[in-house]
Amino acid sequence: MIVSSKMGAEADVMFRHQVVDVMSISTQVSRFDSVAACAETIGDAAIETSVVKFVPRIRSGSCADIGPRRSMEDEHIRIDDLSSHLGSIINPLMPSAFYAVFDGHGGADAAAYIKSNATRLFFEDFDFPQVSDIDAVFLKALEDSHRKAFLLADLALAAESSVSSSCGTTVLTALVLGRHLLVANAGDCRAVLCRKGTAVEMSDDHRPSYLPERKRVEELGGYIDDGYLNGYLSVTRALGDWDLKFPLGSTSPLIAEPDVKQIVLSEDDEFLIIGCDGIWDVMSSQFAVSLVRRALRRHDDPEECAKELVNEATRLNSSDNLTAIVICFSTPARVESCPPQRRRFRSCNLSEEARNRLKSLLEGN
Repeated sequence: MIVSSKMGAEADVMFRHQVVDVMSISTQVSRFDSVAACAETIGDAAIETSVVKFVPRIRSGSCADIGPRRSMEDEHIRIDDLSSHLGSIINPLMPSAFYAVFDGHGGADAAAYIKSNATRLFFEDFDFPQVSDIDAVFLKALEDSHRKAFLLADLALAAESSVSSSCGTTVLTALVLGRHLLVANAGDCRAVLCRKGTAVEMSDDHRPSYLPERKRVEELGGYIDDGYLNGYLSVTRALGDWDLKFPLGSTSPLIAEPDVKQIVLSEDDEFLIIGCDGIWDVMSSQFAVSLVRRALRRHDDPEECAKELVNEATRLNSSDNLTAIVICFSTPARVESCPPQRRRFRSCNLSEEARNRLKSLLEGN
């Protein structure tokens, strides 16, 4: 399905009304003290914070499992070389990659549709900014384009006859361009960066229990009932679910507008984990980071790491579908097993009398 010009105009109107000026978000940098080059300050200072010209070496692995559910509603995308898919849109001399996880609800159709049309929806249906020079202007345009892509994808679901109006999906995307990482999230999937072994959360869980979201919902006339938005949905942001958003243009507490965070990657940034809520319902961000870091030092295989995350979530009795992607930015230092050492005993000097007594005892005298 091609998004009509009318839908594009509607998305543009929604975008202009919903998007705050990203440059003003620089006052919130203190929330991310652990991130040296904070995403939400995308002025010149953010670009220049990383003195060392670190170039990520991108490798990834993924694992998805139905878990204890009767049907699989998770989907994911893993593209380590984005330029090979998009051609001239992306500079082939620069590392580029795109990853996404989709957690469907009310059926699998919405998540499957967004996955199948992701390249068009996120890069082709509008003017994706040309990568000539990664500066503050480009990063602002990149963030704006990604926000608009979420809104266009939401409108596309409204117009897609094969997707029920009661069907929806959460979406989290991670885009790497050179040393820059952009994470956009609408829903309760999560992205966690490992920085020198410490977990740095690159997304917020859009759930009724998250106070800023609860406040936003209530200000828009919605309510929280037993942990559910309007007594119906366990997330406060999602694509689709148009039975909660109609008529088009009306104010709904359920929105598709993503939160977007950007950082400049450095040699301290080891890997990124993104996963659906089936993973995060049973383990903390730091637990997941520590598990993956140990595993990488053993075998340096992100695919195996993703499997270990899913297996651990299963062991911890996750009740949901399970999807995890591990994206490595560098090769970890291997922990070499040390060869066994001979035990050393402290020697002592015996007197002549003691030696004679010991000899006598040994000879049975």
